Amino acid sequence: MSADLENLGDTAFRQRLRAWLEENCPTRWRDPALRLRGEEAQSWQKRLYDGGWRAPAWPREWGGMGLSIAKQIAYNREMESFGVARTLDHGVRMVGPILMGHGTSEQQHRYLQPMLTGEHQWCQGYSEPGAGSDLANLSMRAEHDGDNFRLTGQKIWTTQAADATHIYALARTSNEDRKQRGITLFLLRMDAPGLTLRPIRNLMDEEEFYEVFFDAVPANAGDIVGEIGGGWSIAKALLGFERFTQGSPALARHAMGVALKLAASLPDHARELHQQAIVELRCDLYDATVLFDDICRQVAQGDNPHQQYSIAKLVSAELFQRIGERLQAMAGEISASPDLRREAEQLFLLSRPVTIFGGTAEIQRDLLAREILGR
Repeated sequence: MSADLENLGDTAFRQRLRAWLEENCPTRWRDPALRLRGEEAQSWQKRLYDGGWRAPAWPREWGGMGLSIAKQIAYNREMESFGVARTLDHGVRMVGPILMGHGTSEQQHRYLQPMLTGEHQWCQGYSEPGAGSDLANLSMRAEHDGDNFRLTGQKIWTTQAADATHIYALARTSNEDRKQRGITLFLLRMDAPGLTLRPIRNLMDEEEFYEVFFDAVPANAGDIVGEIGGGWSIAKALLGFERFTQGSPALARHAMGVALKLAASLPDHARELHQQAIVELRCDLYDATVLFDDICRQVAQGDNPHQQYSIAKLVSAELFQRIGERLQAMAGEISASPDLRREAEQLFLLSRPVTIFGGTAEIQRDLLAREILGR
């Protein structure tokens, strides 16, 4: 089916995908602010796989759709337009590309297929209490134990760790003169001996984040991706990809739709208090959309505008926060619809951490200052 889809024009391609979504995506999952977890995430990924709509960027020989960049962009836009709930999906988005580029044949055959079907769910073991934005400062150790390793340390802010079957984690295998050296990437099972979790409740009172503790967790050479000490270059490449995908203004667009509905539910005198702010936010949303569309166009043409990834991530994240703040202000009006008020409050809470995860706003500005302004 993938070859036929590639030959369709973008409009026909999106119509084909939308028709499939109408038939296969449950109504309760048609919410872009929702992130599916656990069995629901696995079920949706399996449904996509069985329907031939899983992993648009993966080569067909590995079970993916093998679509061109242009078709991948059309795919993502239709998913966003339809309002499909998100899944973390580190397997297909992050670990799969790692293994295709750096993994051994054995690792590829062991891990890629279960990622596609949703059997394996992955989480990311990067951030530590003393190494978040400064990831190269990580201190979790992987010490030699004969021909094997023992991992000892702590990771933090690990999203949906309790729902994951596997984790890809960075650990220090040696101390070099530059802290970026001596870092190695490991693939581990979440039920490995010595690995324990502690939940961290978020603003929405959900146990979405976790601390992950490693107490001499065993690993062997087959668990290492790439070369020993070569994990930093792999991790850096993936962070760039993550920021590109987070540059989409989809959540800001969804929040603006709620803002317009909420404003329409207010009496004239209350709506007028927010009218100017809403007009300005709609203009900013248009600009953010044009920026992201331009980046997508460059990527589709084979370019790699990596500096603009940080710009798009920064613009979309801060815009989502500003819309969330306006939603909160309108939700405080006595006449606001109760259902819309609840949705507005949820979006406000959802918007607060977006300038932190995937690279903080301060780090994005620092990157832009160095790479574009030369400061």
